[in-house]
Amino acid sequence: MKIELNKRVIFTYILVIMAGFCFAACNNNTNKKAAQTASTEIAQKATTSLPDQTGNDVIFKDKDGKTVSLSSLKGKVVFINFWATWCPPCIQEMPTINELKGKYKGNDDIVFLMVDVDNKMEKSTAFMEKNKYDLPVYVPASNIPSEYLGSSIPTTVILDKSGDMIARIEGGRDYTSPEIIKVVNELVESN
Repeated sequence: MKIELNKRVIFTYILVIMAGFCFAACNNNTNKKAAQTASTEIAQKATTSLPDQTGNDVIFKDKDGKTVSLSSLKGKVVFINFWATWCPPCIQEMPTINELKGKYKGNDDIVFLMVDVDNKMEKSTAFMEKNKYDLPVYVPASNIPSEYLGSSIPTTVILDKSGDMIARIEGGRDYTSPEIIKVVNELVESN
């Protein structure tokens, strides 16, 4: 019995260490204060205007080579998730993003952009297909401003219909939480 308890303690210790390494691999931004809850971050509603169309626009490319610019999406709520297939927190939050997107199926007032920061379109598209996610994959086709993507993934940016940044959320989240759904609904229903 005593040996079995020690094995459990060792096993738990190893799991905690492994989880720490995984988190460190996805979030190397150690000098920032601990992440706040998603509802607090969204409630702050710090706004940042989109780059204008004078060459500073942010552009993404899909698997067919078609590009989409953020300036072309003004008038829509834009949900951008920066992720990678090797990132455990990215993988963990993906089902909730897929569920959130499903709530707006057929609604042209919101756009979801899943941006693979590794530029590995085939691998990220295969990941989505394997997991049966209905999430469109993009890769960066221009520089990504640091106010959108700092140095950690996953990072989610939500823009309102005017192109203003309403939220920038670092780290994995449950995007089916009532607080997030409430904010997204308000954004989608706004004029």
